[in-house]
Amino acid sequence: MHSAKEKLGNIASAAKEHVNIFGAKAGEKAEKAGARTEEEKDIAHERRKAKEAKAKMELHGERAEHAADKQGGHFASSAAAPHHGSHQPATGAAPHPATIAPTYPPGGHPLGNKHI
Repeated sequence: MHSAKEKLGNIASAAKEHVNIFGAKAGEKAEKAGARTEEEKDIAHERRKAKEAKAKMELHGERAEHAADKQGGHFASSAAAPHHGSHQPATGAAPHPATIAPTYPPGGHPLGNKHI
């Protein structure tokens, strides 16, 4: 089962890479169309190459993450990789204890019918 999960993750990562590369190529065409000098066109080309390299680097990292997940479970991923599924607040600030969110429907759900 882990192999199928890894394979699907790799396929999704590859698709994401292709989308990023396509966006880089489209961005290069748009920049070249608006460029007035040869230097601006060269800069647009270099920017596209940098974006493609970044997409390939991200693909490589994601594939390594998928392989690590397959080898040792969730705990084998590298320490530099972000931890997905964290329930901690991003800012570290907790909501004020006096803040109470309104409930819907007012008074809570009626007892006896769990589908409403």
